[in-house]
Amino acid sequence: MTGEIKPGIYFWSGNDAIAEGAIFAGCRFFAGYPITPSNEVSERLSWRLPQVGGIFVQMEDEIASIAAIIGASWGGLKAMTATSGPGFSLMQENIGLAVMMEVPIVVANIQRGGPSTGLPTMIGMGDVQQARWGTHGPHEIIALSPSTIQEAFDLTIRAFNLAEKFRTPVILLADEGLSHLYERVVVPDPRDVIIVNRKMAKDPRNYLPYKADDDLVPPMAPVGEGFRIQTTGLTHDERGYPAINAEAQNRLIKRLIDKIRKRKHEIIDYEMYKCEDAEIVVVSYGSVARSAKSAVDMAREEKIKVGLLKLKTIWPFPDEVIFEMAKKVKKFIVAEVNEGQITREVERASRGQADVFWVGNYGGRWIYPEEILDKILEVR
Repeated sequence: MTGEIKPGIYFWSGNDAIAEGAIFAGCRFFAGYPITPSNEVSERLSWRLPQVGGIFVQMEDEIASIAAIIGASWGGLKAMTATSGPGFSLMQENIGLAVMMEVPIVVANIQRGGPSTGLPTMIGMGDVQQARWGTHGPHEIIALSPSTIQEAFDLTIRAFNLAEKFRTPVILLADEGLSHLYERVVVPDPRDVIIVNRKMAKDPRNYLPYKADDDLVPPMAPVGEGFRIQTTGLTHDERGYPAINAEAQNRLIKRLIDKIRKRKHEIIDYEMYKCEDAEIVVVSYGSVARSAKSAVDMAREEKIKVGLLKLKTIWPFPDEVIFEMAKKVKKFIVAEVNEGQITREVERASRGQADVFWVGNYGGRWIYPEEILDKILEVR
């Protein structure tokens, strides 16, 4: 295999699909450090990126990895890294740096059982809240969650598009169950797919690196074309110069939050399955959504009115979608391999309009459809 991937049908693992989706989206720089269960992303990109004129670097650790992709992105390349829970923890400070400096990068976190070393080769989904709140300070983040290998490919492309559009880090929250599953993937003709590239400044005269347009996103400066650039993780003004005062902090952070929050309708993505007449809705994401869909079909065979809300976007959370559904349904059941991280979000977003129940485990295996069905039968 050489060069760009040709349109057609392929049989890939989730990690393969993430790697190929990154290349399809225009990723030309990857820096990473080996960690199970994300290694196949790195391994595939180590030989695929040079074929398309890209650069692969194995770094000494995860902190260096995310620092390298931040630098590569400033240098004009679409850049990503891939890791799992312990490495994701080490990256948090520099994720905050990327938020503050408004650097478009993609971080693929292939979740495993934790805390600590935990279950390196087994499924977990315990990094959901860490993706949102792992770094310090007030901010917004974008996180996507694929549940099929096709979505692993498609949502990786979307992750790059959103990173470039909003000048922000985007987290791809996959999990071990999906990363090592093999399925058919349809690669489209590139002419049929929208690829977003960052907005670039055109005139170096009087250029201000952090002067935003009406969309609240500042254009980036092309490297080597006479633009003067100042950037820092400190609170800064439109010139990029440190501005250590409350006024500058509130102005900057409000813009960083608003550029995502005010346009979340462009980001939030989900699928509804058999929800039209549902009295109970199962909410799920990642590979567990596959079991949830089977459980809905099994419940329907028992004449129970159940539907599925599959979350493709985890952050920003679809509060309005949950609230509107809560007015119509009696109960939510949230299926996830953690202690209820999205369950609490559904409780919050439903505002007491519907009861919310959790079904799951703490890691190590998928949730079986029969377990979700048992919960449906228990609470109906």
